[in-house]
Amino acid sequence: MESRILLLALRGRDAVVLSQLLGKNHKTIVCSSPAEIADALVQGAGTAIITEESLIGADRSPLENWLASQDSWSDFPFILLATKRMGSRSGEAQTALGRLGNVIVLERPIHSDTLSSAVNSALRVRARQYEARSRLLALQSAEEGLRLLNGSLEARVEQRTEALSRANNQLMQEIAERERAQAALVQAQKMETVGQLTGGIAHDFNNLLTVISGNIELIQLRAKDERISRNAGFARHAVDRAAKLTHQLLAFSRTQQLTLAPVDLNGLMEGMNDLIERTIGPQIKKVRSFDQGNPWVMADVNQLELAVLNLAINARDAMPGGGQLTFETGIADGVPEGAMEGRYGVVRVMDNGAGIPKHILPKVFDPFFTTKDVGKGTGLGLSQVFGIAQQSGGIARIDTAEGHGTTVSIFLPLAERPARSASPGDDRPETDTLRHGTILVVDDDDEVRRFIVESLESLGYTVTEAQGGEAGLRSIASAEPDILIVDFAMPGLTGVDVAKAAHKLAPRLPIILASGYAEVEESQGVNLFHSVIRKPFRIDALAQATRAALSTRVA
Repeated sequence: MESRILLLALRGRDAVVLSQLLGKNHKTIVCSSPAEIADALVQGAGTAIITEESLIGADRSPLENWLASQDSWSDFPFILLATKRMGSRSGEAQTALGRLGNVIVLERPIHSDTLSSAVNSALRVRARQYEARSRLLALQSAEEGLRLLNGSLEARVEQRTEALSRANNQLMQEIAERERAQAALVQAQKMETVGQLTGGIAHDFNNLLTVISGNIELIQLRAKDERISRNAGFARHAVDRAAKLTHQLLAFSRTQQLTLAPVDLNGLMEGMNDLIERTIGPQIKKVRSFDQGNPWVMADVNQLELAVLNLAINARDAMPGGGQLTFETGIADGVPEGAMEGRYGVVRVMDNGAGIPKHILPKVFDPFFTTKDVGKGTGLGLSQVFGIAQQSGGIARIDTAEGHGTTVSIFLPLAERPARSASPGDDRPETDTLRHGTILVVDDDDEVRRFIVESLESLGYTVTEAQGGEAGLRSIASAEPDILIVDFAMPGLTGVDVAKAAHKLAPRLPIILASGYAEVEESQGVNLFHSVIRKPFRIDALAQATRAALSTRVA
């Protein structure tokens, strides 16, 4: 009874959804009013989840009376699901929130992991309150026995004071733990929001870079002046560097499963030079020691870059007065402790900073554990490094000594170096031989659409265009094209929505998806597309995808 979760959600299917979500691991009781919650609290409960609108206009007096009559050991924890708003709460809502007392406020919409974390935190707090009650009852019983055995008033006062002091200390510890849990929850929500914002910004930059990169390519193809062509090449190189930065931003923001492929460790570390220089700054000396055997490993290149960047930032913070940061690649001698049998490549990040104290070393890979002040660290960096290594089939290990620095090693399974693809010559797109096809380009961004259309027309295709999904579907209904190229993120109908509707109108129509996001999950309909090209893309990549799709249509 004391671990039950009480639910009060009077509108819609909130109570059913919450009960189904929590019912796998907890016993939930759905209540129909604040009075029914008060009756259930008399029997015992671990926490109560209440939607904000269920309190407005309802008779809250039975619940408030129960709260006011709680024993001294009790501070019942509530979880209030509030509606996200721009302004402040109404006076009644503020009063209801204040009367609840010990309450965690979560704004909707809310992720299931966030809700589960809050529920578990509240249950732990309530369980320890019950422990405090048991101890207080035991102490009271002991005090009664002492009173009967010892008539000394001074001794009884001393014993009671000591018991109350212990109970007070325990309650203070519980309060501190609850505050730490709430701070971690707020920080996690903030990082989730930052990740979503970062992903959106990177996607918009990918659209801009697609236009810039594509038009630079067109200038190179048409320029007869060698100096103009050379200057365009410099600009194109800068765009490639900018595109790499946006890919790293997308790697930070995404939450999908890892996409494992052979990765050149030396090449990856070389490619991160500019990013690390800008992130770490000039006050720290950077040393690089790469294995001459050029090891390749199985990993997700974007996530591995993110892991190395996290380690570099941690090392920088451990050396506030400057120091030396070493990046090393190699092949592991034998099987790392805790890893499966096999051969492993390794990337190491080493600093000569303060090191990590022994008593906190076992906790450093735990989520939300951090030695930094609130707001200066999420506690997710090292846990993310450990998770990336583990999901890649490897392991992460940390070696440290106080005053002598820290070394973090990421061990990843060795992979065969992939066969080299044929040289693209002067990196200009090939001339298409299948030019009798008609291509429909659907993109809400005028500049991106104009670049794709002009590139395809320069390759000899007949191209039509549409601004948005609805216009594109009307075009398909009136005259079916041979290929459809559609953007993923558009207002109204997304690229997936357009693809589903287009397959109903033209089942044999090959569709190419242009996406500026890190990746498109299978659940989002990636199987609807003949191929996916990532923004920013080059004209030769567009030409290759178009040839392949048109060949499929002809076949």
